[in-house]
Amino acid sequence: MTPQEGDPHFSQLLMQVGRLNYTWTNTESVLIHLIAGLIGTDTETALVVFLTLNTTRARVELVERLVKLEHVDPELRRRVLSATRDMMRQSALRNRYNHCIYSFDKDAGTTRTILMRIADRKDKLKIGQTEDVDDTAIAGIEHAIESLHAVNRDIWAIVLDFGFPT
Repeated sequence: MTPQEGDPHFSQLLMQVGRLNYTWTNTESVLIHLIAGLIGTDTETALVVFLTLNTTRARVELVERLVKLEHVDPELRRRVLSATRDMMRQSALRNRYNHCIYSFDKDAGTTRTILMRIADRKDKLKIGQTEDVDDTAIAGIEHAIESLHAVNRDIWAIVLDFGFPT
């Protein structure tokens, strides 16, 4: 029995994780326009800066540091920091589904994710945190996708409102 035959949530999970990754990448790419506007350059140059930074965290930190410069309009600062905070709130869930393995119980017909991360505690290690792939997990991914859509719209509004390069 394949996982798809045994657990109806698994196919749905794969589709939602694909949507989450697409939405994340699409939203992250809009940071190029913020970088261009905040640095005062064109999108081609901003793209080079964006691609040179090879993690989301580095890209977001650059945008946040640029917008915190003293000469930046306080309204622009508030809106950009709000958008980047909202985006990064979804990173833990995105990372969970991008860095996990799946466990299938063929008898019960269920699927679980196993997080591939070591958590150092005071006097022990915590390895392999598991989570059921169920309606709650699917709903969490759907919520993250909706939140990222909102962040994408917010960033585009900033880009247009402040006349940043598109």
